[in-house]
Amino acid sequence: MRIAALISGGVDSAVAVHKLAAEGHDLHLFYIRIGMDNGEGDCSAEEDIEMCTLIARRYGLPFDVVSLHEEYWDHVMEYALRTVKEGLTPHPDLMCNKMIKFGFFEERWGKDFDRTATGHYASIAEEEGRLFLATNPDPVKDQTDFLASISYSQLSHIMFPLGGMPKSEVRRIAAEAKLPNAGRKDSQGICFLGKINYADFLRRHLGERPGPVIEIETGRKIGEHRGYWFYTIGQRKGLGLSGGPWFVVRKNVRDNVIYVSNGYDTRKQYGRLISLESMHWISLNPFEEAMPETLLPHAGDGLRISFKNRHTPEFLDATIRRSGEREYVIESDSDVQGIAPGQYAVVYTPDRHLCLGSGMIVAGR
Repeated sequence: MRIAALISGGVDSAVAVHKLAAEGHDLHLFYIRIGMDNGEGDCSAEEDIEMCTLIARRYGLPFDVVSLHEEYWDHVMEYALRTVKEGLTPHPDLMCNKMIKFGFFEERWGKDFDRTATGHYASIAEEEGRLFLATNPDPVKDQTDFLASISYSQLSHIMFPLGGMPKSEVRRIAAEAKLPNAGRKDSQGICFLGKINYADFLRRHLGERPGPVIEIETGRKIGEHRGYWFYTIGQRKGLGLSGGPWFVVRKNVRDNVIYVSNGYDTRKQYGRLISLESMHWISLNPFEEAMPETLLPHAGDGLRISFKNRHTPEFLDATIRRSGEREYVIESDSDVQGIAPGQYAVVYTPDRHLCLGSGMIVAGR
C-alpha cells in the first residue's frame, strides 16, 4: 500500500517505519511542524527533524516537513487556554489527534494515500464486520485514551504498526536495527509541545494571580496559590504544602480559591457518579445499534463497561446509562479519585480490549 507515515523523531514512529518498510509498503514520511514564529511549542523541532531525516535516508524514503501551526494553535491551544480559564481541565492530546494528526493532515496530505500510519500504542480490531479501536497489551504505554475522539472514517484510514507490541519489544527492534534514535528518551508533556513545561506555558499566556488555599473541612487558610488555572481536581504534586498528602478537591473560579483536603480517605476526594456530555462513540452507539452481549453486557437500562477518567494503566468497572441525546452517566463500582470537569472519561468494553468512545466530564459525586 501507499502509506503516509507520521514520524516524530522518536523511537516509536521510527520502528513503525522499519516494520512497514520490511513489509514492502510504498512509504512517504511526514513530520508535522506546529511551532509559532517565536518558536513556542517547537523547542525540539530542529533536533526532531534531523532525526527524521536520518530515518528517511536510512530507508531511502521521501520525507516532507508540513506546517499546521495555525491550525494547532486555533484548535488545540486556544481550546486548552479557554478551558483552563473556565476552571476546567482540558485534554489537548485528545483534541490534537482528532483535529491535527487525523484531521487537517488527513484532509491535505493523508487523503492521497491508502493509509496513514503512526507510532501510537494502539491497534484496530474487527468485530461483526465493523472496525474498533483496540488497546495495546502494554497497559502502561497504551494510548487509546488519547485517540478516543477520532471518527470512524478516521479510524478506517489509520494504521498502527506497533499495535500488539510492548515498549520493550519496540526498544529491542530499534537496537537490533541500529536505528539512530534507538536510545532516545520518550517525549513528555502535551502533544507537540515538546520540552515546554505546561505550567510555564500557562504562566506565559495567563500570567499569575495569587489566591488562598483553603482546607475544605475547616475553612482554614493554609497557603497561597499562583492562580486557579495551574491546578486540577485530584492534583497532589506541586501544591507546596507541608503535612500532606494534600489533594485539590474544588476550585472557586470567581474568587480564585483552591480547596484542598488532607489524606487519602476523606470522602471529599472521591465520587462514583460521573456525568458526561458531548459523548462521542467511535464505531457505533451501543444504545442505538446492536452490539454482541458477549462484548457489552446489559445491566438494566444501562451497559456494563470499563473506563478511565485520566491517563493511567488502571481501568475501573462501571455501568453507563443514557440521560439525554449526548448526555450519559457513568456509575462506577468503586470510588473514583479526582473527577475533574473538562477532562474526558474514556469508555471501554468490560474486558478492556475495545475502546468505544469518550465524553467530557461535567460533574462528579
